[in-house]
Amino acid sequence: MRNNYCYLLKVHLKNIQKSTNKQAFNLSTLALDLLPSKDPYFFPPDPQLKRCLIANLLQKLPSYPNPIAHYKRIQAQIVVSGYQSDTFLINILLNLYSRYDKLGDASKLFDEMPKKNLVSWSTMVSMYTRHGYIEKALALFLESRRNCCKGPNEYILASVIRACMQMGDGGELGVQIHDFVFKCGFDQDVYVGTCLVDFYMKSGCIDEARLVFDGLKGKNAVTWTTMITGYVKSGKAEVALQLFRQRKATDVMPDRYVLSSVLSACSVLDFIQGGKQVHCHVLRRGDEMDVSVINVLIDFYCKCSKVKAAYRLFDEMTARNVISWTTMIAGYMQNSFNREAMTLFSEMTRLGWKADAFACTSVLTSCGSLKALDQGRQVHAYTIKDNLESDDFVANGLIDMYAKCSSLIDARRAFDIMGDQNVVSYNAMIEGYSSLEKLSEALELFHNMRRQSLQPSLLTFVSLLGVSAALCTIELSRQIHTLIIKFGVSLDLFVGSSLIDIYSKCSHVKEARLLFEEMKEKDIVVWNALFFGYTQQLESEEALKLFSKLQLSRQNPNEFTFAALMIASSNLASLQHGQQFHTQLIKHGLDSDPFVTNAIIDMYAKCGSFQDACKTFNTTTWRDIVCWNSVISTYAHHGEAEGALQIFKRMLKEGMKPNYVTFVGLLSACVHAGFVELGLQHFESMPTFGVEPGIEHYACAVSLLGHAGKLYEAKALIESVPIKPAAVLWRTLLSSCRIVGNVELGRYAAERAISIDPMDSGSYTLLSNIFASKGMWADVKRVREKMDLEGVLKEPGCSWIEVNNETNAFIARDRTHHDSGLIYLVLDNLIMHIKCAGYVPDIAIPVDD
Repeated sequence: MRNNYCYLLKVHLKNIQKSTNKQAFNLSTLALDLLPSKDPYFFPPDPQLKRCLIANLLQKLPSYPNPIAHYKRIQAQIVVSGYQSDTFLINILLNLYSRYDKLGDASKLFDEMPKKNLVSWSTMVSMYTRHGYIEKALALFLESRRNCCKGPNEYILASVIRACMQMGDGGELGVQIHDFVFKCGFDQDVYVGTCLVDFYMKSGCIDEARLVFDGLKGKNAVTWTTMITGYVKSGKAEVALQLFRQRKATDVMPDRYVLSSVLSACSVLDFIQGGKQVHCHVLRRGDEMDVSVINVLIDFYCKCSKVKAAYRLFDEMTARNVISWTTMIAGYMQNSFNREAMTLFSEMTRLGWKADAFACTSVLTSCGSLKALDQGRQVHAYTIKDNLESDDFVANGLIDMYAKCSSLIDARRAFDIMGDQNVVSYNAMIEGYSSLEKLSEALELFHNMRRQSLQPSLLTFVSLLGVSAALCTIELSRQIHTLIIKFGVSLDLFVGSSLIDIYSKCSHVKEARLLFEEMKEKDIVVWNALFFGYTQQLESEEALKLFSKLQLSRQNPNEFTFAALMIASSNLASLQHGQQFHTQLIKHGLDSDPFVTNAIIDMYAKCGSFQDACKTFNTTTWRDIVCWNSVISTYAHHGEAEGALQIFKRMLKEGMKPNYVTFVGLLSACVHAGFVELGLQHFESMPTFGVEPGIEHYACAVSLLGHAGKLYEAKALIESVPIKPAAVLWRTLLSSCRIVGNVELGRYAAERAISIDPMDSGSYTLLSNIFASKGMWADVKRVREKMDLEGVLKEPGCSWIEVNNETNAFIARDRTHHDSGLIYLVLDNLIMHIKCAGYVPDIAIPVDD
């Protein structure tokens, strides 16, 4: 046996220079197998044979199962054989311990080495760097400079540069190492140079990285990949593409990593043509079979919104992995193809693929977007089955899904189950409470978040601002604004526009304007927030002045800008301004937007230009329900009831389902025209269209019955309303009582209206007019006295006209106008002329101003 063994060793020694030869490999493994079991440290007595065999076995052992156990045996043999001073053998063993993360064994072995050479030091520095022990790596490097007789090699320099990359403040040290590299003559080494490029890129020193890159005479695929990837991650996608084109002049073939970076650059720039060129390049090279490259292409097409092209690639794949499925599902979700994402996820699990956390999170997002609670619960069950529920991404996805499906109990349960909630978890839960206007719960969570010392993010404040805006709570809005400043959260354009919107909705448009002026950067969304703020608070003239300021800025108005300006023109009844904005809309090519079209129709209707409103409607190619409602209301307000009814029929014929607002306009048209029976028929037909009648509809029905003289039927209808009757219903009946002179029912209706809204002057005025029409002056006096006693003030009448592009308002008994003297002089002159023409004032209505 021993003779055979020695023979094999001699043969093996002849092949030692051909270690890749299959025979040599078999010989070395057989040599290990021939070690006598009773004598595990047996090696041939010949020192040369023994040393060569130990070295070769150390190099071949990684192919064996549990190689560390064998290393221990061989290390013992090295000690027994007296080779503990053999630096060559110890370095091989040191490298192997480092490879298998045996830091303790490697450190002990290194410390016990009587002789260390450059390879020993390099191996240890590399090991410490790879495992994140940066201080030890750098200290060892400095020690090597003192104790190692040879200069550094490329491997130890590269390791030190990587260590500097991992340091939070290693920029200055990295520059010093760069100087040292230059002095040592390694500035042209491709391995060291690539590490320097990577170091400068990750330190944000892009120009320095490019200088190193351009200075390298020789570059490999890793060098190009590092530079191109660095540009992409630094937001310089265009430069990355330029560099990729320059690479074509070299003989370096791009690998999957550089192709991935280039495709990322194309997606950032929405450069679909560039991505297609990369795709063609991949096909020409024959990389179409590489799953990882196809996955990157799928991701690229999805990010460029070319979902069909992405799915075509996915569908044609002969071999897929989990990343392929996950990328396609995420692509569907990101492009709002939520049903497709859910279907693909079901197919993935049905075919036996195990979905990862990212796939589950993506499909949960889709379920939330569609409010598909049942499907979301199924995905939740899947995550529990595959032990993914504890994953932070999945847990946050579950909270977000349940919150968006308005299942806050389930959302809170998923939130509470999380062992360690993070900012994302809190944001999802706070947003869920905010969406349902649960202010106290949202604020309680925010306080809990602060107690856990979690720093609120921008999204935290956006969610709180959402609930604050919905409830119009100015004090809370101010507190949130203060917290944003306190926590140093950047007041970006989105938050700025949200705060402007909230201040405006809370009737504090001056504060909104102050915030607007303080913002250094303003995009059109910020401008639009203030435009709508002015229109909401009926400060329409300020909106027009703001537009003049916008025209002097670099921002271009969009469809929402013009929609707000149309509303401002409507509020002012300024047809001239409205027509000017309509002309600019056409000039900017924004007149086809449905939102703007609806605003144009409404503007023309309120400015009295009925024909222009109808013309705009008829020339519109795409009409939504708001558009139909606008034109029906236009016909109703202009007394064109027949036209409103015809539009309603046309709307039904074109398959558009009426909604709440549709019937308000339709019933108003019937009221104005006195179409009692037809109006009541439409009122009764509402449930067939799935529309539940509201206060406005009941008010129209009461008015229709009043016009027909059916006052007690109107009273019975009001008392049968399933919701709490509003004052407007009794006031409508009261108005009908005034017309027919029914004092008793009018008195009853007035009492009910005043009990609901005691500060409304309209009910008092109508009741007083009924008494006056019957000559009941004592009752008229009592009504006036009660108004004075309760502090009820009648809002003065107001009208306005536009002259020379300026709006002039006229308010009853107002003397503040700068031309009030002239105005009253003209008014008195007009009254004198109409009296001469036979006009007799109705003095039976003394309370009407």
